Amino acid sequence: MSASVGIRLIVGLGNPGEQYEATRHNVGFWLVDRVARDFRETFRAEPKFQGQLCRVSVAGSDLRLLKPMTYMNHSGRSVVAVARYFDILPEQILVAYDELDLPAGRVKLKRGGGHAGHNGMRDTITALGSADFWRLRIGISHPGNKAQVVGYVLGRPSKEESEAINSVLDDAERSLPELIAGRFHLATNRLHSTP
Repeated sequence: MSASVGIRLIVGLGNPGEQYEATRHNVGFWLVDRVARDFRETFRAEPKFQGQLCRVSVAGSDLRLLKPMTYMNHSGRSVVAVARYFDILPEQILVAYDELDLPAGRVKLKRGGGHAGHNGMRDTITALGSADFWRLRIGISHPGNKAQVVGYVLGRPSKEESEAINSVLDDAERSLPELIAGRFHLATNRLHSTP
């Protein structure tokens, strides 16, 4: 991939509605909400994209932020609608989402791969017809029992977990200039060195 091909779209995965706002499953929304707020921009409902969209300017480049309003399991239809409309390639997309297999306070940035059982990722891969996009896996820890996963991801993190998650979201936001410029090795080094 050319180093000049950077991120043009960040998708935060989550579920719409007040009852889900503070839940672990919505940490993808937390990230894009934070970026919009810090750049003093707002999300607007875009029915044609089945989502809420925001545009920010980072280091002189346009970056679009998307929150699909389709509920997690149908996230892909919103992602593909935006990608097609703005002519954004899969490798120019970063999808941020909750990751059970990482402890709270850790993130992993990678391009490509499977969905690892995450329904929002499964639908996004299917809709795009490609797994060749970037992912920001935001650790939320695992409840330790598979039978407890649904209730756990739809529950609220503890104060300590929230602080740990917000700390790595800060790191992710500070990595935006590198991500937009396609300097993925620098962004990866920053994010993966988080203690």
